[in-house]
Amino acid sequence: MMVLFDLPVLTKPQRRAATRFRLFLLDQGFHMAQFSVYLRWCVGKEQVEALSRKVATNIPSKGSVQIVTITDRQYQNIGTYDGKRRKTNQNPAQLALF
Repeated sequence: MMVLFDLPVLTKPQRRAATRFRLFLLDQGFHMAQFSVYLRWCVGKEQVEALSRKVATNIPSKGSVQIVTITDRQYQNIGTYDGKRRKTNQNPAQLALF
């Protein structure tokens, strides 16, 4: 699941709202891929839908937020470069409970 956003930060209240939204995403288990692009690996469609509703209720009143879902295979095929070296994206290991 990917959350992309463009939030206004011209005034102090706008900066505060944008910071609150970023901190909310981090609290929900997202990690920052780029400054306004946050990613989180989800187990299934139900988890994506529940998390999407939660994100939607925390969106600041101004600005633009997009929520994109991608499959495991699509995530693994994302080209990520650190300088000129390509890094591969790995899905997190599944937790097994016995």
